[in-house]
Amino acid sequence: MSVNVLGSRWLVVAIFLLCHFIVQAQEVNPDMRSYQLGVGDKILISVFGQSELTMETRVPDIGKINYPFLGELKLVGLTLSEVEKLIYGGLEGDYLVEPSVAVSIVEYRPFFIDGEVKRPGGYPYQPGLTVNKAAALAGGYTERASHSDIIIVREGQQVTETLEVPVSHRIQPGDIITIPQRFF
Repeated sequence: MSVNVLGSRWLVVAIFLLCHFIVQAQEVNPDMRSYQLGVGDKILISVFGQSELTMETRVPDIGKINYPFLGELKLVGLTLSEVEKLIYGGLEGDYLVEPSVAVSIVEYRPFFIDGEVKRPGGYPYQPGLTVNKAAALAGGYTERASHSDIIIVREGQQVTETLEVPVSHRIQPGDIITIPQRFF
């Protein structure tokens, strides 16, 4: 074998192992264990030993991606393990014998914060964010900001829910946080 072929195989192995460790790290965080993919999430799909089946993509507005051999796959509302099972099931048998599929999140969709913060807008999500940390990213609270009765609008697969939470509440990707004005 040539050095290039060996180097390519080791690169594929390294990418697969990296994805595997990322997925395991995400599984440790209980908030993200049942995390459902949404529009704007950027994911990496890897199939061990099959570089043509490895792809990095952002979930588009329609919620579906076009995957080699399988065609359109609806990803919105699925967890990472559900996407792995979907791809595994599609590839097993006709295309591959026991494919090793890993799906990881490269970049979460942004969260949005408005109301009584100095720089309202959309910000990149980072695991472990709370309302307080999100407000800090937005330049901090204004003098009139309420630190209670924070409103979070969270879109689920079937329904949108509105939550009233304390500033220590953890947020999720895609959340819309409203910091109300306090009454003196």
